[in-house]
Amino acid sequence: MQSRWSDQDARDYIERYANAPHANEDVALRVYSSRLIGREPSLVLHGGGNTSVKTQLVDDTGATVEVLCVKGSGWDLGDIEPAGLPAVRLSTLTELRALEAMTDEDMVNAQRTRLLDAGAPNPSVETLLHAFLPAKFIDHSHADAILACVDQPEAARICAALFGERLALVPYVMPGFALAKLAAEVAQAHPKAEGLLLLQHGLFTWGATAQESYERHVWAVDAAERYIGSWQQTQQPPASAAPSVQPARFYPELRGRVGTRDRRYFFDMRSSEAIRRFTDRSDLVAVSQRGPVTPDHVIRTKAAPLLLDLRGRPASEYVGEIERALAEFRGAYRAYVARQAEARPQRTITALDPDPRVILAPGAGVMIGVGGSPKAARVAADLYEHTIDVIEAAEAIGSYQALPETDLFDMEYWSLEQAKLGKSQPRPLDGHIVLVSGAARGIGEATARAFARAGASLYLIDREADALAAVAGSLGAASEIVDVSDEQAVRRAVQNCALTFGGLDGIVSNAGYAPQSSIASCTTELLQASFAVNFYAHQWLASEAFSLFQRQGIGGFLLFNASKAAFNPGPMFGPYALPKAALVALTKQYALEGGPLGVRANAVNADRIRTGLMSSDDVERRAAARGLEVDAYFRSNLLAREVTANDVAAAFVHLALAPSTTGCVLTVDGGNIAASPR
Repeated sequence: MQSRWSDQDARDYIERYANAPHANEDVALRVYSSRLIGREPSLVLHGGGNTSVKTQLVDDTGATVEVLCVKGSGWDLGDIEPAGLPAVRLSTLTELRALEAMTDEDMVNAQRTRLLDAGAPNPSVETLLHAFLPAKFIDHSHADAILACVDQPEAARICAALFGERLALVPYVMPGFALAKLAAEVAQAHPKAEGLLLLQHGLFTWGATAQESYERHVWAVDAAERYIGSWQQTQQPPASAAPSVQPARFYPELRGRVGTRDRRYFFDMRSSEAIRRFTDRSDLVAVSQRGPVTPDHVIRTKAAPLLLDLRGRPASEYVGEIERALAEFRGAYRAYVARQAEARPQRTITALDPDPRVILAPGAGVMIGVGGSPKAARVAADLYEHTIDVIEAAEAIGSYQALPETDLFDMEYWSLEQAKLGKSQPRPLDGHIVLVSGAARGIGEATARAFARAGASLYLIDREADALAAVAGSLGAASEIVDVSDEQAVRRAVQNCALTFGGLDGIVSNAGYAPQSSIASCTTELLQASFAVNFYAHQWLASEAFSLFQRQGIGGFLLFNASKAAFNPGPMFGPYALPKAALVALTKQYALEGGPLGVRANAVNADRIRTGLMSSDDVERRAAARGLEVDAYFRSNLLAREVTANDVAAAFVHLALAPSTTGCVLTVDGGNIAASPR
């Protein structure tokens, strides 16, 4: 590891935050060096680590006070701002060290009551550790190379040889008041130390300046990396074998059984040479089940991954093996909670869900992060990729050792750690993966936005690249350029959606176009082109989705954009009305065959929506033929109100959430008796 410190960048940060509230030169440099640490994945990931600076700021009375600016809850070091370093009055904070003990609740309250700004985020749970150490700047990370050295039975010997008196060793204590006191005592007993090595936890360094603390951090990590590298070079691990199990053969089955109809998960599948080598280890069961490399990870990865070994089995046995492995994992987790709850009779413990957060598939060479959202799945996968690196490094220099389950349980069920996961208000489609076709404009765009508001994670397809990118970008959705008249492209998009998120829960088959011609003179080519987009594309999309629903076994929904033309065709619209009529029949057929599987199929029958389906000239001609102005044309229905794309989108969401409705054609047209389904 090399220092990335730049004097010019440091000056730029000082200038940038010269007038920021509750900031000064010290805070600006604290932001700069925090970002240097936070943007290095081998040091911290996803909000891990924390930093601080002791400085002087002006309070609301105009007095200059000594404060500790320390990373606040919810902030990531990689993009932290001065607001992410809440200022805590230091003088009375350090006096807390004289106490014998302190509850977590009292600690959090003590920190908040000393904030300079009552609206600031909660200071880090390790605020007291930063406060009790006398140094001005302090940096803390969970550096991979450091963890490989401190997650060892022989950690003291290895660290003494590597770091000498420059870093002092602190035995494992759960973060909080007790650790803060112990760390301060160890630092006081080692006056030459430039930092602390916390067993099973990570690295602290300090300095009189931001640069000094940061570069001491870099020095320590670099020394550990060089030491590990010297051992790994001599071992020359064999190349991993080519995968013998294809993930696509078991992916949907796994996703459906990890979750339920009421609790659905996202997957983030990873494969690399390092992952394949790790999953092919002959001692995988032993090393992977010892526990996380730092207890901070347990709330996102659980203590150990699920091992799913399908090698040597025919595909017909995959579901049975998946169910067996999951039952064993869940049973072990419930037993672990029961053991630890019994050992704590004074506490009321509500068990968390027993499902895995990481899955390793030997033979397939993949690692899968599991989460209730795409982000949670990605976080679990990121953390475990680094876990693999740490375990491999630890095994190269000695023997990987994690904390005993009692300590892991304390961390997993620690209220302050659980708070990091957030308690956001659930939305009706949270956990659901939905594919929308024709999503770049009009009804498709409105539908995508409506499903996003309802909590769905979206995979959007359209052939208009720029417009699609704009919609997907604004929603944080995945997208793919697809011409729905291309069967293979449509089917591939469904599979790509499943690989992106782990599966699929519903589709809104919306893409279409409206060709016009007398039916008697309509060419075969025009009719075929209309059927390709207005009927077959819906069938291709639905059949591929239906296959995934069958394999997942947790139901799903198929939603189709029909048209009033299916029930009330108009002159010159035969090439459009015919495939739309077939689409209504297709909806009912899927409802019939999907019912026993919990797959619902419904359609929305909309009319006179301002989209690009018809050109402005066509609209004007249709309005004129009825003796109406264009605006009046759009209001010419029983309710005398214009129907919008948002109205149609709301109908699609309603049908997605209607558990007892299937085979329905829902009209969204303001009232058109001639087009009412019969």
